[in-house]
Amino acid sequence: MLRKQATEEVKLLALEEIPHDWFHQMMYEEQSESIGQIQDEYIIPASKFVFVTPEYNGGFPGSVKLFIDACSVRNYAQNFKNKKAALIGIASGRAGNLRGMEHLTGVLNYLGTLVMPNKLPISSIMDLQDGEGTIVDEPTLQVMEEHAVEFLAF
Repeated sequence: MLRKQATEEVKLLALEEIPHDWFHQMMYEEQSESIGQIQDEYIIPASKFVFVTPEYNGGFPGSVKLFIDACSVRNYAQNFKNKKAALIGIASGRAGNLRGMEHLTGVLNYLGTLVMPNKLPISSIMDLQDGEGTIVDEPTLQVMEEHAVEFLAF
């Protein structure tokens, strides 16, 4: 949806698809080459981020926090400071990861990121998808489209 509406380049960084060699005992003292490459391609040049986070134990996944920490080892101020973010929470339950989005808002605000006030909670995610994992629920797609347009104007 963002790619259809945006005039600037939109890139997707899926944490489950990146190398995980940066998660090691000395990660806060020496940054791995792979995380440096990801940081240089996706994080530092970006002016805006969209975080899509599933609910995990009433919050957002620790892997997201760990990734943010790993990026903070090098060029701390260039990563998230004075940038903007939109948050989308997904959950199999009723709340759409509201608590997780609030927690992530606090982390991003601490880093100097301005978070768009209109967060998008998507509840009962399993009921909104087809067999391939694509959201097919029309009201949800409409709200997602409106959220994308609002974020691009943010």
